[in-house]
Amino acid sequence: MELLKVLNERYATKKMNGATVPQEKVEAIVEAARLAPTSSGLQPFKVIVITNKELKEKIVPIAFNQSQVADCSHLLVFAAWDNYTTERITQILDYTVAERGLPTGTMDEYKNRLLSIYGNRDAELNFIHAAHQSYIAFGLAIAAAGELKVDATPMEGFDAEALDKLLGLREQGLRSVTMLPLGYRDEANDWLVNLKKVRRPKEEFVSEIK
Repeated sequence: MELLKVLNERYATKKMNGATVPQEKVEAIVEAARLAPTSSGLQPFKVIVITNKELKEKIVPIAFNQSQVADCSHLLVFAAWDNYTTERITQILDYTVAERGLPTGTMDEYKNRLLSIYGNRDAELNFIHAAHQSYIAFGLAIAAAGELKVDATPMEGFDAEALDKLLGLREQGLRSVTMLPLGYRDEANDWLVNLKKVRRPKEEFVSEIK
């Protein structure tokens, strides 16, 4: 299976060489994230694509001085909705109805059911749920990068509050969840590049119930 080969070959790149990733490859990686499945099809997150060198350098200290942030070609920031709101849910479902050519009001019952669920939950709990949805897209973006021979470094290690402030995310109703620098490995200086990939043995990872 080609995907398994890709996953075996990819790794979390620790040093990047500054080379530029072709735009069509970046667009394909972002498209893989856009096509990811999400709960109720709400896609409660955005992907911010950063290429501005000065901005990337400002993010380095926010990311605990991980150099890939500055040396990558494109920095993807996955930012989730800070809450599920009536306006957001309505907008997405109305768009779905229009795209599918369905009669107006087709999804009203479903919309009301979602609003009754999310509307009665704490905003922080809703953000956590939205963040979980963004991780699905995050994983597919990582796999897509591997398939396209683009190196990537999955990152949770950063000060989310500081990044939100720098990018003005809270004003947009968003909160940063993960970052994904895209680029090409610096083989001479990346200590991880030639080390064996290690994962827990299958017999420890998988439990079967028959």
